[in-house]
Order: sequence, then C-alpha cells, then structure tokens
Amino acid sequence: MVERQKIRTQVGIVGAGPAGLMLSHLLARSGIDSVVIEKRTRTQIEETIRAGILEAGSVRLLVDSGVSRRVLDEGDEHEGVELRFSGEGHRIDFQDLVGESVWLYPQTEVFIDLADARERDDGDVRFSVTDTSVTDVLGSPRIQFTDTEGMAHEIECDFVVGADGSRSICRQLIPAGERTDNFREYPFAWFGILTEAPPSAPELIYAHSDRGFALISQRTETVQRMYFQCDPTEDASAWSEARIWEELQARVAGNGFSLKEGPIFDQMVLPFRSYVCEPMRYGNLFLAGDAAHTVPPTGAKGLNLALNDMRVLHLALAEFYATGSQRELDAYSERALNRVWKSQNFSYWMTTLLHTMPAASDFDNRRQLAELNSIVTSRAGSTYLAEAYTGWPQN
Repeated sequence: MVERQKIRTQVGIVGAGPAGLMLSHLLARSGIDSVVIEKRTRTQIEETIRAGILEAGSVRLLVDSGVSRRVLDEGDEHEGVELRFSGEGHRIDFQDLVGESVWLYPQTEVFIDLADARERDDGDVRFSVTDTSVTDVLGSPRIQFTDTEGMAHEIECDFVVGADGSRSICRQLIPAGERTDNFREYPFAWFGILTEAPPSAPELIYAHSDRGFALISQRTETVQRMYFQCDPTEDASAWSEARIWEELQARVAGNGFSLKEGPIFDQMVLPFRSYVCEPMRYGNLFLAGDAAHTVPPTGAKGLNLALNDMRVLHLALAEFYATGSQRELDAYSERALNRVWKSQNFSYWMTTLLHTMPAASDFDNRRQLAELNSIVTSRAGSTYLAEAYTGWPQN
C-alpha cells in the first residue's frame, strides 16, 4: 500500500482552468481554504489557444473580486455585433438595446489573470499531477494524486468540486442510474484559422450565406481568428491559403465588403456538440464548467457559464461555512442548470439560425432568411439577441 502524505482542506478542486481557479480565488476571499490540482502544466494551459468573449457579468466578476483589471485595460469592449446575410451587414447595438457590452478577451488571458492572482495570494495550486482519483464523495471525500517529484498525496476535504473539463473523471463518479446525459450532436464543424492581418471590422461578424456560416472574429491588432462552417470530416491540411481565403471572402461578400488577408499560421477543424449533465451535484461532489456542460461556440457561452457556476457555488459554500446551512448547496444544481439551459437554448438558436443545415430545402433556406430579417428589423427581436449575448442578470 502506497504511503500518502495527508493534506487537510475545506474544498478540494480538481481542475485548474479558469473555472477551478476562480472558485479557489472567491473562496479565499471568504476565508475558506482550498487546494486545486491539475494534470497539465501551467505552460500547457497558457499555450492552449482559446477564443474569448466575456459577458458583462463575467467582466464584473473578474474586476470586482480583485482578480485583475487587465480585462478593462487590455481587452476590447464591443458594444455590438454584425449579422451579415443576403450581402448586407446589420449591426445589433447592445448598448442601445440593453445598456451592456461584451469584451473580447481570450480565455488564455483569463487563465493567466487567475493563476497570477492565486500565486499572489499564496493559493495552493498544484500543476502537473498524475494518478488522480477521487473517492468517498457520499461521505468524507478524498482526492489522491502524485506530484511532480513522485510523492503520493491524499487530500481530505469537506467537498470536492469537479472542474476537470469535458472528459471529467469526477463526472463519472455519478452512477449512470443517478445521472442523465443530455446530448445534441451537430452535423457540421468549424474550419478555424489564425492569420497575421489587421482587423477586417471593429466588431465580430456573424455571416449567413448560401455556402454556409462564417464568423469573423479577432485576437489582436495584428492577429485575427476566423471560422467557416464545414463537414466534420474535413481535412484541414488539404486546404491551401488561397482556397481558404476564397471561401471566407465568398461567405461575407456583398455591399463592397471584403476581408483583409494575411499569412495563415494555424488552421484546424473544430467539431462541437451540446451536452448537459443532470444533476450537477452528487453527495459532496459538485460539477462545474465543461465537466457539467458544453455548448456550441456560436453563442460565446462556454467560459461565461463556467464562471457563473463558480459564482453560484461560492455563494453556497460561503453560506454553509458561515451558518452551517446546506440550503444553498442543495439549490446549487437547480440554480446553475437554469442558466445552463437558457444558454443551451440561445446557443442552439444562434447555431441553427446561421448555419446551413445538410439537405436543407429552398423552403428551409427562405424561412431562415426571413427569421434573420425579422430579428434585424424588430427592436424586440434584436433586444432578445443583445440580452442573451451580453448575459442575463446574475441574481
């Protein structure tokens, strides 16, 4: 039997992505101890390129909780988006419609801010661990792992939080008879590129065309990220730069608009799906972020949902340690899932609104264009999109 070094804490967190680090940060501000473990190195997480549109509430959470002001100083505030169809662009003005904005701020930067904040505040975060397992989640949970020096450890804690991504080991601890896995597979993927070029537009462009969907996004003043709808089996390496630019230009063409081109230094195919695990609690185990749910990227909800999970869970844990009441812990799954399902609906709606479905008929395509036209010509329709995109109030 392996001799394990014992660690005692109040909350053990599996996963040191933005979700796990945000919870650890919030708990520390409430005087609650936590230990975070992560199988990847910090460098590996920092070098994983992920897009990032932050809702107004997510930005406030980062700033007001003392993580960092860098999102305000270095992020790009976007007060709207453009819906482009039938060769014309239509701006959805978030500020006019709902008085909110979103911020273009890559998930990598959110992770760096949170990792720096945990280091600044002497948080216990352990990267590069191996042999992770979790036991006794219905009683007194324990997390076993091996550190980078080969030392075996066991964390004894009151609660375990599974923030370990879409391939979560924590989620598998909920027996199949106690867990419902809700899936939606999509019959298309995104062909994504990174290019050295100036921005083609001041805000994101969501484009519908008879060739399929395209998203014109941004990274920096000199690097841009763009996507177009493709078959999930598409071989990204088979596409030349000329062919990629021809396809992207065709999908946004019209009214004299064209993309600013440059060298492409990364290209990949990104399949996606919708998934929700119900419930998000089992005994003293709580799931959050991608461990509990994933959404298609069209609605820009993934990271925002993960941060909201941790906001709700922090409040529940803070009440428990302050009063001994489990009322908020008992309500966590239902409260988190309420926003998760609203986000699933919005993400599904945006995805089916803008993508060309396989075997779509002329009727289907004309109906889709009519729906887009209804949104941009109706203040009520535009307001729904603006409210959902910038984020519902965080009660």
